Amino acid sequence: MKKLKGAAMPLLALAVAIVWVGSAQAGPLEDLIASAKKEGAIEFYGPSTLTPQGAQALAATFNKKYGLNISLKYSPSGNMVADVSKVVGMAAAGVAPEWDLMVVTDAHHALLWLKKLHEPYDYKKLGVDPKVIHYDNGAASFANQIVLPAYNKKILPAKDVPKKWEDLLDPKWKGGKLGVTVATHHLSRLATAWGEEKTMGFVKALAKQEPSLGRLGEIYSRLQLGEVLVAVTLTDSYIYTAKKAGAPIVHAEDVQPVISPAYHAGVLKGAGHPNVGHLFAVFLMSAEAQAIWEKYGGQTSAFIPGTKTYQYVQGKQMLYMNQGQAQMVDKLARQYGKILGFGRK
Repeated sequence: MKKLKGAAMPLLALAVAIVWVGSAQAGPLEDLIASAKKEGAIEFYGPSTLTPQGAQALAATFNKKYGLNISLKYSPSGNMVADVSKVVGMAAAGVAPEWDLMVVTDAHHALLWLKKLHEPYDYKKLGVDPKVIHYDNGAASFANQIVLPAYNKKILPAKDVPKKWEDLLDPKWKGGKLGVTVATHHLSRLATAWGEEKTMGFVKALAKQEPSLGRLGEIYSRLQLGEVLVAVTLTDSYIYTAKKAGAPIVHAEDVQPVISPAYHAGVLKGAGHPNVGHLFAVFLMSAEAQAIWEKYGGQTSAFIPGTKTYQYVQGKQMLYMNQGQAQMVDKLARQYGKILGFGRK
């Protein structure tokens, strides 16, 4: 009996230790939930591809998961470049931001970081993987886009489908047959693998192809109509939309490296509901939120094992942008925009 009692004591100590560690880990989350409950609302800016239905599905699941009754107001993106510039301008004028939490790409959050317009938070203390925490704790990555050239498979013959990025410089594409979007940061990410000199040469050669210019949605529509034959870059949001609608727009899957901008969630400096914002950012990395984001936007995280994107990236040459590359990517994106003809009168 004494022997059994002696053996049981270490087990009891271990059980107490486990409970203590669990309580210690739960403490910061419980505190954040309590603070979020007091705020009661969130102004949420996110991609238009999420849709109002997707945003409300996220809100309902968020409230259920944390036992809250938070009111979510969703502002769909129109032009992320313009909307981030709007935030910067309002901050310069001393005006509080319109939104609490912004979900935009890592390139757009780079500008907010450079302007010191994030409200940092120690996400690591809530168990968030350090690999997805960026911009000095100002933003967290929760979904990855896949960006490649795209085409209309009912119009473009299989023999003409690009197999590598350099195929887009073939003279047969000259005269508006290529579509280039305002998201020039897609192209500037190639410099993280190719270097600035090679990528600049590629973009200048691309400009000589006299491509059609437009926003992502505009180029997508022109692909459907056959007005352009290849979109130089198109996000998988549009490929997902096309698949659901039965439209024949697909990626040129042989092209590598694969550009993978990340959707980051970041709370803005001066936000009216920062605690709800931080909690929502953490929530977006949960299995429940990943499933909703995939359903409505088609994307998941490349860093969460088991997700669709995690499985897709295995064995591929992927381009992820890190904090140290952000200034270069932003600088080159602006240069490329001018070279390609954006902003000309």
